[in-house]
Amino acid sequence: ETLLYRPKPGQDNATPSGNGVAAFALQRLGHLLGESRYLDAAERALKLFFSMTRQQPAGSLTLLAALEEWLTPPSIVVLRGAARDVAQWSTALHDGYSPHTLVIAHPNGAAALPASLAKPESEAVNGWVCQGGHCLPAIAELASLQKASKAIKVI
Repeated sequence: ETLLYRPKPGQDNATPSGNGVAAFALQRLGHLLGESRYLDAAERALKLFFSMTRQQPAGSLTLLAALEEWLTPPSIVVLRGAARDVAQWSTALHDGYSPHTLVIAHPNGAAALPASLAKPESEAVNGWVCQGGHCLPAIAELASLQKASKAIKVI
């Protein structure tokens, strides 16, 4: 039997909208890899469903979450150092609600990160707070990194 119509739902049902999830995932991928093609694809999806989302926002929460992240890109905290120490810092940075912050715990010797997030190995843990492809200088104290990650302005 030939498929006559394939819907592209933007509204959430019992499960999130596939298009909303895709838009959100494409944005995250674009920010993590520093690749504008993924960000552009997410923007196209948001534009496609904008009218429907505006008319029925209560049924489009996944697309609204993607729109929120499109309007306020996440900050990315990259951690480098010994695996045990990086894990401790990562746990400390995940304490509390920070929906606009992604923590990348990348211990020494781990596989390479994309160029936009590649940071040098070090004996002691260092952390970098990045947003929009730009990173603050390395921070070597956990308390200072926590403060910097919360203080970065949401664009």
